[in-house]
Amino acid sequence: MSTAETARLLPWSTLDGNPCFLRGDGTGYLSRVADSIESVQLGMAGELLGHAADMLADDKATPDQLRFALARMSESLRDVHRIAESRGARLPAPGGEEEDEGGGDSAGRSSEVF
Repeated sequence: MSTAETARLLPWSTLDGNPCFLRGDGTGYLSRVADSIESVQLGMAGELLGHAADMLADDKATPDQLRFALARMSESLRDVHRIAESRGARLPAPGGEEEDEGGGDSAGRSSEVF
């Protein structure tokens, strides 16, 4: 399977919570929107890490404040995990794409995405 045929896991879901995928070469409008959203999500995760460290160092942080921070960390970790899955699925197979053209393991990689 060539890179142009690889389905990309997008950083958003359907209203029902199902994953959204995009097929293409990664240069279109929706790919750029997804890249932008992923960039924002990763930036927010970095800021949240700093905020969590500050709260953990603060002896006066209340259980409610810590619970709120933990809930945001959980959301952020879910976003970062989704980004990692999406990017990992788009990495070329070990050994290069020449081996995939004969129908090698590319069919297996495709079925894993869906």
